[in-house]
Amino acid sequence: MSSQAARAHMSIGEVLALLQGEFPDVSISKIRFLEGEGLIEPERSPSGYRKFTYADVERLRYILSEQRDRYLPLRVIKDHLEAADREERPAARPRAVPDDAPPEVRLTREELLAAAELDEETLAELEDYGLLAAVARYYDAEALAVARSVGALAAFGLRARHLRAVKAAAEREAGLVEQAVAPLLRRRAPGAIDQADETAREISGLLLELHASLLRSGVRGALGR
Repeated sequence: MSSQAARAHMSIGEVLALLQGEFPDVSISKIRFLEGEGLIEPERSPSGYRKFTYADVERLRYILSEQRDRYLPLRVIKDHLEAADREERPAARPRAVPDDAPPEVRLTREELLAAAELDEETLAELEDYGLLAAVARYYDAEALAVARSVGALAAFGLRARHLRAVKAAAEREAGLVEQAVAPLLRRRAPGAIDQADETAREISGLLLELHASLLRSGVRGALGR
């Protein structure tokens, strides 16, 4: 798999991460269900892993929006999509590619500050606490996503120093993923690295889904609900 091809596709976990901000109830099981119902048709790698494009993500946004905002049944949504496909029109509403999309993001320090609407002091604090770092003096898409998230949380009084527990939890989860794919990396078979990469992405998506569910449950408990 070339690096260009890899950037053009996303795993189901990465798709989930892009959609959950707008659709908190979406899950990997839901995406798989929509595929089973024929509403989306992601490509498959030779080893059988799903490979989603941004067109697939926009199609999912359309489906989820029609369900949430217009209460349309899936049968009707599928009819609309098939009609749009026959007419070779985009099924989803026109929308720019998300700024936190995987990569081709390469920002200087000044560009990151402007894009994330952060001040220099906050960025320095993020780096001091290890929440993000430049690579060869440039910042990638993940750094931009972290900076924006911390900037938004600052409005609620949460600063980088408060988020060390989040970073520690993420590092522990990364360790679980590493442990799970280690046997694949030891195989030395053709395609083993690509299979390990796809597996790591899918496990990461499942962990994101679990983390979100546990967080929502914890918040409800804290609120006495």
